[in-house]
Amino acid sequence: MAASKVGKRLQRLAKSGICSFETASEYANELKELANKGISSENSEAKSKVFRALADSIRLRILGLLSSREMCVCEVMVALDLTQPTASHHLRILENVGLVKDRKEGKWVFYNITNPELFEGMRELNIL
Repeated sequence: MAASKVGKRLQRLAKSGICSFETASEYANELKELANKGISSENSEAKSKVFRALADSIRLRILGLLSSREMCVCEVMVALDLTQPTASHHLRILENVGLVKDRKEGKWVFYNITNPELFEGMRELNIL
């Protein structure tokens, strides 16, 4: 929406007495402060990456597996009938957003949940 239309709408709102500000610019500043108080644009970008990571059925199934115990990539592959590159790709996405962490033991890479309490809450909400 064009800035002039927004400004006119805010001016009408300010003049109507519905809001407690005298000018549209004061009201616009207050609205911007409220938006940043709730969640900043930088913070919202990071959080949206977590939601994008959760928006895939394979990754949800991987999280379900890992919530029961630590597993290596090959176990995830067998359990979900995935190829090694596909399993590694999904695990890397989950790791990049901080939902899982890895542990290397020789040539083996084991994955587990970073915050088990979070996943218990997700289970209680029937998300996992």
